[in-house]
Amino acid sequence: MRLKELALHLGLSQTTVSRALNGYPEVNEETRQRVLDAARRYDYRPNASARRLATGRAGAIGIVLPTDRNMLLDPHYIEFQAGLGERLMKDEIDIVLSPSKAGDEMATYRRMAISSRVDAVIVSSPTVDDPRVALLNELGLPFVVHGRTNSPLDYAWLDIDNEGAFRHAAKHLLDLGHRRIGLINGETRHNFALDRDRGFRRALAAHGVEVDENLVAEGIMSDETGYRITARFLAQRPRPTALLVSSMMMSLGALRAIRSAGLELGRDISMIAHDDVIPFLNPDAMVPTMSTTRSSIRAAGTRVAELLMELIVEGRSPASIHELWPVDLVVRASTGPAPRD
Repeated sequence: MRLKELALHLGLSQTTVSRALNGYPEVNEETRQRVLDAARRYDYRPNASARRLATGRAGAIGIVLPTDRNMLLDPHYIEFQAGLGERLMKDEIDIVLSPSKAGDEMATYRRMAISSRVDAVIVSSPTVDDPRVALLNELGLPFVVHGRTNSPLDYAWLDIDNEGAFRHAAKHLLDLGHRRIGLINGETRHNFALDRDRGFRRALAAHGVEVDENLVAEGIMSDETGYRITARFLAQRPRPTALLVSSMMMSLGALRAIRSAGLELGRDISMIAHDDVIPFLNPDAMVPTMSTTRSSIRAAGTRVAELLMELIVEGRSPASIHELWPVDLVVRASTGPAPRD
C-alpha cells in the first residue's frame, strides 16, 4: 500500500498521514493512533528517502567508534548497542558507526555534524571533564551522554548511581567484619570510576576504617587487569580479606588469581563485582555464585534511544533529561564473614 492509498482509506490528506507517521506534534493523539493502527494492519512501510525529504531528518543516530579501544570486543558495549538497536529499529532509525583514529575523535564529530548524515549522536564513557560536550553544543548536534561529566553546560544524560552502588557494596563487606578491603577500579579519568572510588572511600570513612592506598588500583576493565591487580594485592601481608571489583570481566581475572593462590572465594576472601547483566557472564552460574551490584546496561541502551527520539522528534530540552538510575546489590555465595586471623 502506498501513502496515497492509505490516506484515501482513512479519509485523510496525505500530508496529515505523513505527519502522523513521522511524529509531528501538531497531529492530535487520536488521529496519530488511528493512522499507526492502519499502517500496521496494512503493513504500510514509508519509503525511507521520501520520509527523510518530508521530515528533514536523516533517520540515523551516530556513534563515534575509537579504533584504538577495541570497544566491539567489550561485552558491556555490545549489550548497550543491542538495547539501543532494538528500540531504534521500531522507528526504522539506523545506527551509523564512524571509526576514528586516536586523537581524531573530535574531528569525526565535526564531520558528522557538517555532513548531516545523522540526527543526533551518543556519547559513551565520558571523562571527568569531557570536551565532547562543549563541542557538540557548539555544533548544535543533539546528543545524549551515557554517563556524566563535569561540564557546566546543559546536556542530556542517563547514568547509574555508581557512588551509591559502591558505597552500599563496601558497607555490606564492612558489616560482615571485613576491614582490609581492596578496590579494583576502572580508569579514574572516567567519571563512573571516580564515583565508585568516592563511594568506596565514604563507606570506609563512615565505619572509621582507613583506606589502604596499596589496596586501591585502577586499569582497563579486562580479565588480565583483574588477575594482575589481584595477584599483587594477595602478595601483601596482611593480605586483603575482601575485594570490590568494577566489572565482571575483571572479576574473572581476580578469581583466577585467588585460585592460583590456593584460596577459596567466599571463605578465605570475599568479592563483589559490578554486573551489567551480560548474558554469557551469569553470576548465578559461576562457582561460587558471584555477589554483584546490578544495573542492566541493555535497558540503558533502550532508554537512551528513547531519549534521543524525544530530543529529535518532540524537541525536548536537553536540560530536562537527567536520569540517575538506582543500582541493586545482589548477595550470593562469593561474600562471607571476614576470616579470623
